Amino acid sequence: MNLLENIVARAKANKQRIVLPEAEEERTLKAADKVLADDLAHLILIGNPENIEREAKEWGLKHIGKATIVDPKNCDKTEEYATLLAELRKKKGMTMEQARDLVTGNNLYLGCMIIKSGDADGQISGALSTTGDTLRPALQIIKCAPGVTCVSGAMLLLTHEQQYGKNGVVVMGDVAVTPNPTADQLAQIAYTTAQTARTVAGIEDPEVAMLSFSTKGSAKDAKDKETGKSVYIIDKVVEATQIAQERYPDLKVDGELQADAALDPTVAQKKAKGSKVAGKANVLVVPNLEVGNIGYKLVQRLGGATAIGPILQGIARPVNDLSRGCSVDDIYYMVAITACQAQG
Repeated sequence: MNLLENIVARAKANKQRIVLPEAEEERTLKAADKVLADDLAHLILIGNPENIEREAKEWGLKHIGKATIVDPKNCDKTEEYATLLAELRKKKGMTMEQARDLVTGNNLYLGCMIIKSGDADGQISGALSTTGDTLRPALQIIKCAPGVTCVSGAMLLLTHEQQYGKNGVVVMGDVAVTPNPTADQLAQIAYTTAQTARTVAGIEDPEVAMLSFSTKGSAKDAKDKETGKSVYIIDKVVEATQIAQERYPDLKVDGELQADAALDPTVAQKKAKGSKVAGKANVLVVPNLEVGNIGYKLVQRLGGATAIGPILQGIARPVNDLSRGCSVDDIYYMVAITACQAQG
């Protein structure tokens, strides 16, 4: 059983309630039909029921009737959701009228309110919406998980090199959200990426490497003559490692490590002897978004790895973002991933 099959099997074993707020979009509705046919999750589709029914008939979809369809213009819980939203955002000056307009006029806000009220476990959007559109209501309504102040994105890399990571599976973060995290944020990313490794990739014992272009002091940051601040990033990675080790004592994390020292036991013996993580890391935390995005795409294109994600992490309940170029299968598997996150 490969990783995707394993993720699907775990989702089926403990079905979660997943909201699809772009339910009238063709790929989303076709993916929903496949999810329902496979009994992968309980789906809540937000959209005009007549449009969804017409489109399902037009595209030959036979299982949409198994879903719960929520009409944003005629929802029994509109007032309940609007009242809660106004309360959540009252310090920002939101009125009841504004809250009602969002609940009835913005499916992404309505979906997050369904989750916040305990009526669903996770949400997926992005086939029609930007990342900002997806994140905004999630952060305003569901908010970050306890102890977390930054959202990040992890990528599952399924490589052909079974000797690396966990049987060829490596989880990398952040590849999607926070451009230049502070040391404290980087420590949080280490923790949340390890959680993603557990809940989604099924890695029971995450081993986290904090990556840099230096291993254990082999290079030093240059200092700005006027400010005295580091010009490069090594010091930030070292500090982030210390924060993560102190804040999350049960987390196996070490750094700063170069990528080869993190993954290859032979190199680790030469560069980081004595490290409990070097040479066997299965979670890689990069110092900034630029490195993460470039890195995973190089591994994907030149190394032939399968890249799954990004998977958003750090939100109190899972809310995931799709590419607007996503396929039906992309949405299907993201439902399974979101369900596994919700289980965790």
